[in-house]
Amino acid sequence: MPVPLHQAKAEFFRMLGHPVRIRVLELLQGGPMPVRDLLAAIEVEPSSLSQQLAVLRRSGIVTSAREGSTVVYELAGGDVAELMRAARRILTEMLAGQSELLAELRGAEVSAR
Repeated sequence: MPVPLHQAKAEFFRMLGHPVRIRVLELLQGGPMPVRDLLAAIEVEPSSLSQQLAVLRRSGIVTSAREGSTVVYELAGGDVAELMRAARRILTEMLAGQSELLAELRGAEVSAR
């Protein structure tokens, strides 16, 4: 029996639900990167990065290629970069709304004095 679309989407977003995976995807928006550069930028244990890269690779969201002794990762497609940009826009709007609410609350606090 096929998985319903809403369930597949939920599993996709769950797969993205790790800070290291998100950081890898953000870094790869700038183009392919060797693992050593990802390690330097993310500052996690190599085994942890390896696990997270494996999850992204299995999901098909990133690809890897060996260049000599170096493994280089890149985004599997432009849609991933667009998803990351959309997430940034959504978060910016959410935080702007929270900032406006905070300012309103602070204004109400001052006028109540």
